[in-house]
Amino acid sequence: MPSRRSLHSPTVRLRRLAAEMRRARLTSGYAQLGDAAKALGWSGPKLSRIEDAKTRFIKPDDIDHLCDLYEIRDGAAREALHALAKQARERGWWSEYKDVFGDNVLPDFETEASMIRAYEGLVIPGLLQTADYTEAVFRGGQAHPDDVVERHVAARMERQQILNRHRPPHFSAVIDEAALRRRVREPEVMRDQLEHLMNMATRHNIDIQVLPFEAGPHAATTGSFAIMDFPSEIDPSIVYTETATGHVISEGDEAVTRYATIFGHVQAAALRASESVAFINQLLAQESDHP
Repeated sequence: MPSRRSLHSPTVRLRRLAAEMRRARLTSGYAQLGDAAKALGWSGPKLSRIEDAKTRFIKPDDIDHLCDLYEIRDGAAREALHALAKQARERGWWSEYKDVFGDNVLPDFETEASMIRAYEGLVIPGLLQTADYTEAVFRGGQAHPDDVVERHVAARMERQQILNRHRPPHFSAVIDEAALRRRVREPEVMRDQLEHLMNMATRHNIDIQVLPFEAGPHAATTGSFAIMDFPSEIDPSIVYTETATGHVISEGDEAVTRYATIFGHVQAAALRASESVAFINQLLAQESDHP
């Protein structure tokens, strides 16, 4: 595994810089973005791209011009904004897996998340998968070449390193019973995966709950999702959902609150953590009997 691992997300830092600049504009009395752009001698779209976090390469001089216009004179504050702009330009480890992730920003956001709440209905959550299980998932039903499968497995194992860092995020996962019962081709792979789940459940920052069939219809029948919260109040929470053709990032109070409510309902319907471990242990015993 690569050892170079940044503790911050370039995308989160870019969004934070955009929020800080927008707040500074409003605080300094420029209610209209166009008025601030005119005072700078810039086009409206240029400033709009900065405030909308649409441009990753912001020149140091442009940061200084914005600080001057918004009367940000404190040296530490200006330095912090320059640092955000520099961090926004950096490349995360996932850039080495462009062939795997494409434009998927999931690992980017995960890098800085302080809490991740996830519901998975069909497979074990990616952050909790063993390498062999991941391989089985990517091979299942599709004729991927060996080198493609290996790249996906390596990328997923690298993603999981956020759970091993000095201050890992709190990961709360609700896993549908269907994901636990869906066997892969080799029985020993599923046994190892279930054992891995029980081991991960002992970590202080990981909560695993099983949503059993007997819970009946539940709030998350529309599909899997993950909610990510960040340590800084200025960084808004997001919801990540994946589709067959890509992914969707939802933000804003209404969307996040809706998904948080759904997660709360499935948590309440799921087995408690201790009951979930016992449930997984029962499945493991059944897998041991499986030829």
